[in-house]
Amino acid sequence: MTFKEFLKNFISGAAIGVAMIIPGVSGGTIAVLLNVYDKLIEALGNLTSDFKKKFMFLLPVFLGALAAFAAMYFPLKLALEHAPFPTVMLFAGLMLGSFPKLFKDSVKSGFEKRNALSAAIPFIVLIGICVLKFCVSAPAADLSENMPIGGYFALFGVAMLASCALVVPGISGSMLLFIAGYYYPVLNAVSYLKAAFGHYFLVLFIFAAGLIVGFFSIAKLMRFFLNRFPRGTRWAIVGFVAASVPAIFITFDYPPVLGGFQVALGIIFIALGAVASYAFTAYAESKIR
Repeated sequence: MTFKEFLKNFISGAAIGVAMIIPGVSGGTIAVLLNVYDKLIEALGNLTSDFKKKFMFLLPVFLGALAAFAAMYFPLKLALEHAPFPTVMLFAGLMLGSFPKLFKDSVKSGFEKRNALSAAIPFIVLIGICVLKFCVSAPAADLSENMPIGGYFALFGVAMLASCALVVPGISGSMLLFIAGYYYPVLNAVSYLKAAFGHYFLVLFIFAAGLIVGFFSIAKLMRFFLNRFPRGTRWAIVGFVAASVPAIFITFDYPPVLGGFQVALGIIFIALGAVASYAFTAYAESKIR
C-alpha cells in the first residue's frame, strides 16, 4: 500500500469516526458516500482470506476513526451544546451533496420496478426507528461504579446493536443508543475516566468489545446480501441513505426556540456542506476516469 492510499483510507476512517459522535449520522452512510463501503464490507466479511491485504486496508481506516473520535469528541460536544442546529445542518449538507453520485452509481447497476420497493422499505423502516425515539423514553442506563453485574452484559448487547451503524448505511448508532438510554452515559464515561479510571475503562472496554463483535457479525451478513442480491441491496442502501437526512432532524434534540443567528448560520452551513461534498465527489470521480 502506498502512502497516498494509506492517507486516503485514514481520512475516510476519520470521517466515519466523526459521524459516530453525531446523533442521527451513520458511519455506514459516510462510508458509502466516500466510496469505501464495498471494500470495507468485503474486508470485514471475509478477513481470513488474503488477511495481510485486508488488514492493511482496515488498519488506516480504524486508526483514522479512533484518531478523529479522540480529537473531535470535545469540540463536537461543545458544538452540539452551543450551536446544535448549524452543526447538524453542516452534516446534512455533506450528505445531500454526496447523494447524487450514489444515486447515479445505483442507476448504472440497473433498475427494476421491485427495486423501488427495495429502496422504499429501508426508508420507511429508518424513519420509523427515528420516530420510535419519541414514543419510547428509556431511562438513562446506570454505568456508575454501583452498576449491577447484569449491566455489563446489557452494555455489551447494546454495543452490538449500535455496531449496525458502522455497517448498515443510514442507521445511526447514536440514535439507537439514545433510544436504549445509553447515549449520554457512554459519552460521560469518557469524561469520568479521571475520577474512576479502572471502572470506566472497563465500561468502555466492554462497549468496544461489543462493537467489534457486532461489527464483524453484521459485516458478514451485509457481504452475503451484496454478493447474493447485489442490485436490490444497492437500492436498499439508497433508501437508507436517502432517509439519513430527515433522520438527523427527527432524532436530534434541539432547543425549544432557535435564535435567528443559529438559523441563518444553519442555512449557510447546509449550503456550504452540500457544495463542498458535491465538488469533492465530482473531483474524485474525474480522477477515476
